[in-house]
Amino acid sequence: MTEQQAQAVEPGPETTPAGGLATAEAPVPPAPEQAPAPEPAAPAKDRRVLRAVLRWTAAVVVFAAVGAGTAYGITGMERTEVPGLATEPDGRWDYPTLTRPPLPSGSPRPFAEENAAEAHYADLRALLLPAPAGATDDRALRGDDGWLPTKDFLKEFADDDERADLRQMLKDDGLRHIAARGWTTEDGTSTRIYLLRFDTSVIVDDLAARMAPFGAPGYQLRGTETSVADEGFANLPWPGDFPRWAYTESKPYGAEQVRQAYLGAGDVLAVIVQSRKGTAASVPFRQTVTLQGQLLG
Repeated sequence: MTEQQAQAVEPGPETTPAGGLATAEAPVPPAPEQAPAPEPAAPAKDRRVLRAVLRWTAAVVVFAAVGAGTAYGITGMERTEVPGLATEPDGRWDYPTLTRPPLPSGSPRPFAEENAAEAHYADLRALLLPAPAGATDDRALRGDDGWLPTKDFLKEFADDDERADLRQMLKDDGLRHIAARGWTTEDGTSTRIYLLRFDTSVIVDDLAARMAPFGAPGYQLRGTETSVADEGFANLPWPGDFPRWAYTESKPYGAEQVRQAYLGAGDVLAVIVQSRKGTAASVPFRQTVTLQGQLLG
């Protein structure tokens, strides 16, 4: 708000002094000069009005200054610091700031125009999403030197025949290696992320079509009964230039609910699994998948 300036209040017009006039009928000695009549004092009521106007004008100036300072202070505060405007927690996890790993000199980004194979030249292990604050690391997923054996990845799947089929398919498709990371948060949610690298994006597209067909996943994860497409996830904004598929275990499910997602990111297929006793919340799952997509994009 701009400061209002006090307006000077002018007093009323001065009274004109009265003057005597001579008549022509008889000489009249000149009357002695009279001093101008003193100006009548302003009525008490007018003085009270004047003082009130000046007081209110000053008050307006003070309130304007205080209001401007308050507005400045509020705009400089976080929303959660303003009483009555605090945003309730929505279930998102506190992830560290994401930073893409450096590329080898002269190497393009995976979806650059000159990168026809859509290959990731950065260290695949450095493209894994870091764990959120307060989470406990799953050391079993680190593997040897950060590379997970294929047999450990296949433990995510429930059926023996499907595991055997998937093992052969990964071998035929020329799986190069798997980087993995997992953690458990304080609410008991378990997260596992697997990044499978192949030679080209064409192989990943074909593999994704078999593992993540429309409507339901192609292979049953352990601990699941019936999984269906996560329609809400499909409607969310997506930061990547590649497709993704997400599924959630539908009721009735067992002791825990399982959510899963597949990202066909160039020459990398990402598999993301979250499970929790009771119900696996959708917000941290979608947040995790989106952030992993950002690192792969």
